[in-house]
Amino acid sequence: MGADHSHSHHRTAPAPPGAVRAMLAVIVPLAVVTLAALIWMWPDGNAAKAAGQSQDPVQMTRVTGTVTAIAHKDCAQAGEFEGDWLAPTPQPGQKCGDATVRLTSGPQAGGTVRVSLPTGPGSLEYDPGDKVVLLHMPSGADGGVPPYQLTDHDRSNGMWLVGAAFALAVIAFGRWRGVTALVGLAITFLLLVKFLIPAILAGQPPLLAAIVCSAAIMLAVLYLTHGPTMATSIALVGTLASLALTGVLASVAIGLTRLSGMADESALNLGLSYDVNLQGLLLAGIIIGSLGVLDDVTVTQAATVGELAHANPAYRFGQLYRAAARVGRAHIASVINTIILAYAGSSLPLLILISVGEQPLGQVLTGQILAQEIVRSVAGTLGLIAAVPITTALAALVRSRSAPVEDDPHDATPATPRPPAPAGEPDLPPHGWPYSDRYA
Repeated sequence: MGADHSHSHHRTAPAPPGAVRAMLAVIVPLAVVTLAALIWMWPDGNAAKAAGQSQDPVQMTRVTGTVTAIAHKDCAQAGEFEGDWLAPTPQPGQKCGDATVRLTSGPQAGGTVRVSLPTGPGSLEYDPGDKVVLLHMPSGADGGVPPYQLTDHDRSNGMWLVGAAFALAVIAFGRWRGVTALVGLAITFLLLVKFLIPAILAGQPPLLAAIVCSAAIMLAVLYLTHGPTMATSIALVGTLASLALTGVLASVAIGLTRLSGMADESALNLGLSYDVNLQGLLLAGIIIGSLGVLDDVTVTQAATVGELAHANPAYRFGQLYRAAARVGRAHIASVINTIILAYAGSSLPLLILISVGEQPLGQVLTGQILAQEIVRSVAGTLGLIAAVPITTALAALVRSRSAPVEDDPHDATPATPRPPAPAGEPDLPPHGWPYSDRYA
């Protein structure tokens, strides 16, 4: 029982005033500059909309409805669908026909329309009672396109249920910290949707917009989720320093490999419809994609150093750094595998197409599509690797200069003394086996 409470009153002292002042000298100007840049670059709500309207004067609107009836017919008689952009050549065994849909939104809400069922590879199937999404072409549009096109299922209710289950699980496990994590997630989503994307569409440099957005996300989310502590400040500085290094490395790699950023149909359409720097957009994507993993690594390293210092207050800078760096190396090794698996999972259809094409491996790896993803992964991984020594060194420097607070003399249960280390073994903190040299 005594072992359970041996560290209940043993804690590290607050960070020394010099370290606090030094950290404030970095954080405060950074926060002021980020806020000023955020206000200066915040896009006008009509800028992106005007840019899109100038390129496409005919706008299709999204409406919802409910399928009330389905009339199937032989796909061999589907010649009447020729010219329908949603109805390519029917596939064997596919159902063709028409659907009757009662509109629940849009200018004709409450009315009924008859639309063609989509055909072609991967087309969705519909049944009576399904809630659906349609695209409405304004009247007077030429080209003989039907006024309504059936495009997708309406997943609003299902997504609300999935989101509610996620929020309940996070709150049930994390309690108050889970609530703050959800608030931080909402802030991240808000900045991405309301600032970053409209700013890029309004003509702001994508790289600069991504840097400002990333700094704002980190300043808000880290302090909100983990509290205004020295460990949080260390993780913040480590994250932003590593993020800056990631941006530099990504910029150099894109220049060396001459990537244009136009690797898929989405980028091509964006480049044709909007005045967007696709190479800068690629850099911005690398920075935003690296942000979440960097946050994980830096917070973990700052917390690891704090726990090591708490377990053995006699540890100095070198001991704290070496012990925490071993944990960081194990963490980075697993994160690299996570990055590769995440890319493989999201790009599985592309990888299958490449395999079917039977192209030489050299051509596949140096092609625009895979080369872009390789550069993205390499730049992000190098930033992650740099985050470990940067954050660990900052945390070890602060913790090693903090004087320990002695055990409470009124504690009725004295601490269990730690036995001496065996001959030839390093003097490790309690429960220090993961940090042993044998596991380095």
